[in-house]
Amino acid sequence: MTRCPLSALVFAASAAAYTGFLRRLEIVPVCIVFGQLYGLLFPGDLSALIRRRRAFLIVSRTRLVAALFAVLTPLWIPVDLFVFPQRLAIYFSLLRVAAALAFAALVILCRPERRRPSPRWVLAGLLAVPTVFFLISQPLLAQFDIRGQLQQAVAAGYAFLPFVMVAGLSMFPITALEGALLSVPPLIANLIVSFLGYHVMPFETHLGAMWLIALLSVVATLAGMSQLHFMQQLIAQASHDVLTTAYSRRVGEELLELQFQQSRRNGSPFSLVFIDLDDFKEINDRFGHEEGDDALRQAGSSLRRILRRADLLIRWGGEEFVVVMPDTGLQGTRTALQRLVEMGLGQRPDGARMTASIGVAERITDACTTWAELVGTADRRMYAAKRAGKGRIVLAGDAIAA
Repeated sequence: MTRCPLSALVFAASAAAYTGFLRRLEIVPVCIVFGQLYGLLFPGDLSALIRRRRAFLIVSRTRLVAALFAVLTPLWIPVDLFVFPQRLAIYFSLLRVAAALAFAALVILCRPERRRPSPRWVLAGLLAVPTVFFLISQPLLAQFDIRGQLQQAVAAGYAFLPFVMVAGLSMFPITALEGALLSVPPLIANLIVSFLGYHVMPFETHLGAMWLIALLSVVATLAGMSQLHFMQQLIAQASHDVLTTAYSRRVGEELLELQFQQSRRNGSPFSLVFIDLDDFKEINDRFGHEEGDDALRQAGSSLRRILRRADLLIRWGGEEFVVVMPDTGLQGTRTALQRLVEMGLGQRPDGARMTASIGVAERITDACTTWAELVGTADRRMYAAKRAGKGRIVLAGDAIAA
C-alpha cells in the first residue's frame, strides 16, 4: 500500500473542513468550488458564455475609463504651468496631450459598432499609456532642479503612477494569471526608474515602495477575481433552468450561435438533437404537475449522462430539449443516442417507460448555413418521428426505434 505523506493528509483534512464550512454558510455550492477556483486562476478554463460576457464588460469599462482620462489628463496642464519651470511645464503639456490622444484612440477602438477587440489587449493598452507616461516623465523631472514643497509634492505625484496603474486592475473581472501579467509592466517601469537614477524620491524609497506595489497588485487582482466569481455566480443562476439544470433557451441560443460559428470557421461537423417527450401533457393531466416536473427531471438527468464536456443541453420549452454536439458527425451522434435508448429517459408515473420523439440534424450533411436552419431541420425530423408512431429517432436518411 502506498503511504500518504502526513502533509498531504493535513491538507486534505483542511480542504474538507473548509469545504464543509462553505457548505454551512451557503456561500457557494461545494460541487463547483474547485472547478470555479481553477477558472479564477487561468482564463482558458472559462466557459464560452462567461468569456463573452466578461469580454463585453472589460471592453466597455476600458472605454469608459479611457474616455474619462482623455478628458481629465489635459485638465492638469494649468497646474503644471503654474508649479513647474516653463520649459518643464511645456514638456509635460505636450506629454499630456499625447496621452489624451492615446486614450481617445482607445475609446474609438472600443466602440460598440466595431468588432470587439481582445479584452487582454484592451487592458494592456489602457495600462501602456500611463506606463509610457511614467517612463518619460521621470527623466524629464530629473533634468530640472525641483525645489519648494509644492513642486516636490506635484513631482511626487508623478512618481506614484505605478501605484495608480496597479490599483486600477481592481475595476476589471480578471483571473489570477492575468492580474500577475498585467502587474509586471508597472513594476518593471518602477525598477527602471529606480536603477537609472531618474527619480525624485531617494533610491531607497523607490526600492522600499516595490513591495507595496507588489502587495497592491495582489489586492487588486483578488478584487478582480472576486468580480469574476460574482459574474460566474450570476450567469450560472440566470442561464440555467431551475427544474432540469439545463441551459435556458435564451442563453442556449447564444451559446448555440457561438458554437455554430466556430464550427463553420473550423469546417468541423456539428450535430443538433431535438427531443420532445411523448404524451407529456397526459402526465400533467392524469397525475398532476409535480409528477410532470419529476418526469422532466428524469429526462434531463438521462440526457446529461450521454453528454461530453463540450456538449450543451438546452431546455427549449415545455417538454422539449435540444442537445448541441460540436465536433460530432452523424455516426457519433447515433452512438450517443443508442446509449440513451439503452438507458432510457426514466419512468412515467404509471410505471411505463418514458419515450421521446427525436430529430437529428448535422451542419455539413444537411448543408445548413445558420444555426436556425439546423434547429428547423432537427425540429421537422422530430415531428416526422411523432407521425411515424413516436418513440423514434429520425436522422438524415434513416430512423432508429427508441
